[in-house]
Amino acid sequence: MVAEPGAQRRSDTADPDYAAWFAAMPSPCIVIAPDLMIVEANRAYLEATGRTREELIGRDLFDAFPENAFDPSADGGMRKVKASVSRVLATGKQDSLILKYDIPVAGQPGEFEERWWSPVFTPIIGSDGSVEWIFIRSDDVTAFVRSSALSQQLPAGELSGRIALEAELYDRARELHDLNEELQQANLRERQVAVTLQEAMLLTPDLEKHPDVAVRYLPAIETLNVCGDWYDLVDLSGDRFSVGVGDVVGHGLEAAAVMGMLRSVLNAAIRALERPAHALEVLSLYARSMEGALNTTAVKAMVDPSNGLIIYSNSGHPPPALVHPDGECELLDQHVDPPLGARPQHVPCSQAGHAYTSGDTLVLYTDGLIERRSEDIDVGLNRLCEALSRHCTRSPRQLADAVLDELGVAGGGSDDISLIIVRL
Repeated sequence: MVAEPGAQRRSDTADPDYAAWFAAMPSPCIVIAPDLMIVEANRAYLEATGRTREELIGRDLFDAFPENAFDPSADGGMRKVKASVSRVLATGKQDSLILKYDIPVAGQPGEFEERWWSPVFTPIIGSDGSVEWIFIRSDDVTAFVRSSALSQQLPAGELSGRIALEAELYDRARELHDLNEELQQANLRERQVAVTLQEAMLLTPDLEKHPDVAVRYLPAIETLNVCGDWYDLVDLSGDRFSVGVGDVVGHGLEAAAVMGMLRSVLNAAIRALERPAHALEVLSLYARSMEGALNTTAVKAMVDPSNGLIIYSNSGHPPPALVHPDGECELLDQHVDPPLGARPQHVPCSQAGHAYTSGDTLVLYTDGLIERRSEDIDVGLNRLCEALSRHCTRSPRQLADAVLDELGVAGGGSDDISLIIVRL
């Protein structure tokens, strides 16, 4: 068997000599242990600091490099190093900064040369997940810092102070950058949790049995991809089934949690009672006992193909629409009760029936689809009916996309949106 060319080359190549690489690196580098002992320094580091290996190896980092006592204006450069090292040990993440630390002038005892450094602290993680070593690369940025300050043509007396100020601003900018990165990562993790939570709460197994049903879910643009709106479809006895939508007050994870519980209660209630009014009555009683659930709106409709009848109950929600193949659009608004738990005393929910024929389309939605600021709700309802009429011959999925696009919310809007379209 002939070996692959790449495999042959790899077998003939010796393992990399990392010690030689470290020694030959042009940037000044040292390695310290978690107890802050210096365990290695490369040639560039020794040359840059004017130290020997005997002066560094085996010594505590801050004994080898005490605070810049000969320059009071340095403002705790090694204190910054200690803080960075502590952060790396605590978090296992890379850290960096910029600081002033002068070095002795060769052959001139007691004389020091101004130097600015940009150390980067990189943790080397051991097999147990803890920081085993810290690799420190310290680039000399003196020329850059001085040229930046000199470019402002400052008097000599102000130059040192301005350099220190710019270094401090650099540190603050770096800290803000790191904080922003952490916040972005936290936001990403929270968003992933929220999306997973929402998908679990909106799970609708019976939906798979209805190819002529389309659903859409669009959180408000400024939320975490979660919202208090919901949709549902439940198969009932015989060939009947129910569809519903609801809207919890508020947005975000708290509203989504309330939504999940209300949706579950309504799902169980309609399965047990098989009457929309009775199911919403149970939900209204439940909402009274749950913080954040009052004034939720919901509409539940049961489709009975054997009788060609839609039986619906509405608790403060925008009315369902029934679109005929010829484009005529009706709003099912014969009975509308207040939102859940809004009455001082419990009152049974009402319901109404409406006939339909094969080929009609039933549309349920939440108010984010139709409501706009400074606009009467009737304007939004008319706009929805006109869009449904124009596209009524399309499939439910195509109709859903056309309506969202025509109403200007295909990418989401200022409010949450749930939409369910049923071809009867």
